[in-house]
Amino acid sequence: MKNCWSLKLSNLVLLIGFCTPILSSAQFSLSKEIPGFSFANEEPYLFPVNPGKQNYLAGTMGELRNTHFHAGIDIRTNNMAGVPIRATQRGYISRVIVGSYGYGQVLFLTHPDGNVSVYAHLDRYKGKIANYILNKHYEHKSFDLDLEFTPNQFPINRGDTIGLSGNTGGSNGPHLHFEIRDNKNEALNPLNFKFDEIKDALPPVAQKIAIRPMGIDSRINGRNGRTEFYLLKNGSKYFLSNDIQVNGKIGIELLAFDRMDLSQFRCGINEIEMLVDSQKVFSQKIDKVDFDKSHSIVSLIDFQTLKTRGLRFNKLYVDDGNPLKYYEHALNRGEISISDKPLNIQINLKDAYGNQSTIQFKIRPASPTNGTVLTPLQKPFEYEITGNILSLHVRACNAKGKIYLFEKGNETTLEPNYKGIGHEVYLIDLQKIIPDSAATCQGIVPFHLTDNIPSNVEYTYYSDLADIHFNRNSLYDTLFLNLSKEQKGKSEIFSIGRATEALNSPIEITLKQLEDSDRSKMSVYHVEGRSHEFIGGTWERDKIQFTTSELGDFVILKDTIAPLIYRIQCHQASARFRVMDNLSGISSYNATINGEWLLMKYDYKTGILQSERLDQAKPLKGDFELKVRDKAGNEKVYLQKIL
Repeated sequence: MKNCWSLKLSNLVLLIGFCTPILSSAQFSLSKEIPGFSFANEEPYLFPVNPGKQNYLAGTMGELRNTHFHAGIDIRTNNMAGVPIRATQRGYISRVIVGSYGYGQVLFLTHPDGNVSVYAHLDRYKGKIANYILNKHYEHKSFDLDLEFTPNQFPINRGDTIGLSGNTGGSNGPHLHFEIRDNKNEALNPLNFKFDEIKDALPPVAQKIAIRPMGIDSRINGRNGRTEFYLLKNGSKYFLSNDIQVNGKIGIELLAFDRMDLSQFRCGINEIEMLVDSQKVFSQKIDKVDFDKSHSIVSLIDFQTLKTRGLRFNKLYVDDGNPLKYYEHALNRGEISISDKPLNIQINLKDAYGNQSTIQFKIRPASPTNGTVLTPLQKPFEYEITGNILSLHVRACNAKGKIYLFEKGNETTLEPNYKGIGHEVYLIDLQKIIPDSAATCQGIVPFHLTDNIPSNVEYTYYSDLADIHFNRNSLYDTLFLNLSKEQKGKSEIFSIGRATEALNSPIEITLKQLEDSDRSKMSVYHVEGRSHEFIGGTWERDKIQFTTSELGDFVILKDTIAPLIYRIQCHQASARFRVMDNLSGISSYNATINGEWLLMKYDYKTGILQSERLDQAKPLKGDFELKVRDKAGNEKVYLQKIL
């Protein structure tokens, strides 16, 4: 829980799995199922941690995470596990999930009004449900559980202790993740329930704005490229040191966060609106989270900046392919055009408690100029693709000032769109030409662009190197696909698309004409900087097929090393181990005592396996065995006779 926005990207699928609808349990009124239950004159919702005392938050509902919108509030527990968690309202336990990732140990309560409260990252459950779950672990011989209950099984009163706070699943520190969902399984903002335990008199904090060109003729201070500006502060008002010179159509992005009383954490902002010359052109309000659309956060934030620098800029325009419904107003999709007069921009930020901040600045019309100040190039040439524009930057080295583009053997001459000191910029509209490469005075620039993949249609790209199948919903917008293979050391790196481009749903890739070698324990990995994320794949002769939810670089690696098992303690009272793997990662584990299955709870963050006996009075005595397998199929076995 280092900040309000931390969650490991690889846990997205597991998190979505925990957020699926609760089947029928949230679809009916409790008052119809249990005699005597009525929501008339019901007591207000109770704060679930230390009710009646001031509490502090480390996260708010709707804030921007890497892969989803935060669906609840994170309630601090002074960095301690074991704090009693109270039922916010009477009802019944309708679902329990136990897992190593995502929400960890989580409990769902259905209430008389049809709402469902959710309590995640619990250290343990309390009451009759705790023994029931323990027995289910042993019945299913599994740590992972997903159990649903009828209204009569585990009724709960308002204020009952249902569990203890913890750090299970994807949590980065002990706390309670608390949600309230409606009968459509949409997350509501718990702060709208007006808990007196939370105080907030601090306005949101604005850090930067970014201006993005929305066309090939757009310019920001003379250049076509996304440009960031630091904001200056005066109380709760923010401004720029200078006006911005703009030509053409632009979009504005915002880097900001909310502050809570006596908390160092950075939280989310619920409401943002933008006005141009006092006319509202954009408003965004996140007061519910639809789990089916939560992953589409990648269309609301600047995904490229997130992937390259870890910053979450909120787009104040509705980009192509954005399916979200958070926009109460979006004139011209929030895009701004400037022609012959200055425009006054005002951005208003409001949190759940009504605290407000305001950003004001001016953009002025300007014509494209050849005197633009450009950042010096570190290489002879650089290029990037943003939307449908390929921007090629080349060090100037002759007076000709032009390049040659090649597309399937055809040659096109291109003049620079603008220049800086010793630096020329060429803008290429990929909707008109998809170049294979460019010849410049600094050498040949290979783009490896092979095709433009349309969105909202099923499409398969075929080539000698790879076949790539896109489902109807795989893309948010048209993808200008790059495909290449490069030898790096002993490995071949397959570049398929760019990691800075988001997928809406997974794609299927078949790598072809691979070298004939021993393929046992060889799998596909996604290159993540200096590390590798296991994907897997299925071999068929000289091909391997796999599914991925990310574009970027892929490599085929061989994992022949079994996981490591470190004994922490193993005696009659408890068995505790740390497990780790060098490459593919831990896939499964199984422990027995005298041949009988033994529950081992797994914390992937620390690699700790901890035993829990069905009969606490019965010591662990006899032949203990622990088997740990990695995702490549390598297995390690630990044996010990416990005396």
